[in-house]
Amino acid sequence: MTILLLGGTAEGRALASALDAAGRDVVTSLAGATASRVAVAGSVRVGGFGGVAGLIGWLREHGPAAVVDATHPFAAAMTAHAAEACTTVGVPLLRLSRPGWSGRPDASGWRWVGTHMEAAEAVASWASGSSAGSAGEGGAILLTVGRQSLAPYRGLTGRRVVARVAEAPEDAPVGWTIVAGRGPFRAENERALFRRFGVRVLVTKDSGGPGAKLDVARELGVPVVMVRRPEVPAGVAVVPDVAGAVEWLRSV
Repeated sequence: MTILLLGGTAEGRALASALDAAGRDVVTSLAGATASRVAVAGSVRVGGFGGVAGLIGWLREHGPAAVVDATHPFAAAMTAHAAEACTTVGVPLLRLSRPGWSGRPDASGWRWVGTHMEAAEAVASWASGSSAGSAGEGGAILLTVGRQSLAPYRGLTGRRVVARVAEAPEDAPVGWTIVAGRGPFRAENERALFRRFGVRVLVTKDSGGPGAKLDVARELGVPVVMVRRPEVPAGVAVVPDVAGAVEWLRSV
């Protein structure tokens, strides 16, 4: 039977490859949020389902054996929709989510916040010099929060803002510097970026992964504002890696 894989991450692509190689029928669903996409094994559908009702309809029509939510750790709406739809239809659901960065030895020194709005407020305070640290007015604020999360930071007027995104937004605020690039990034590249723009504050979200930017921030003494990842809906099984997902699917 078919496995519906809600993808868009490296872990999702790796799981699709593993399932396809094992002879399992896998359909990866991609949101289509970016113009360029990496090749994915198995079948691929692109575009949203039309909310919870649309996903329920798809599940009832296609009858997958299970759904694996391998979307980005911050794709909270899709994760919530998957949980509600799978509960309604009675389809097993697994959340594949790579570990975050809270276990890093330097994590206790970061400014942890719950939302992007809180992050913007913390950065504004730092950049104005009202908080201790090396985030004076002369340095740049580096945003690595994703193209779709930039809106709360538009209020950082009068400050040098550098936003690194996979694809440049069409309506970036005047005066911002947009750096287009798709990770993972090496430490030497991150170091060059920090030095090129004189980064004095790094704003990012707890996406997990290699985290070379965090290594460089620690090395250079740059303060970090970290947005916590959203909670997974209650009752949804979670695994941190592809091996765990493959093992879970053996019982389906």
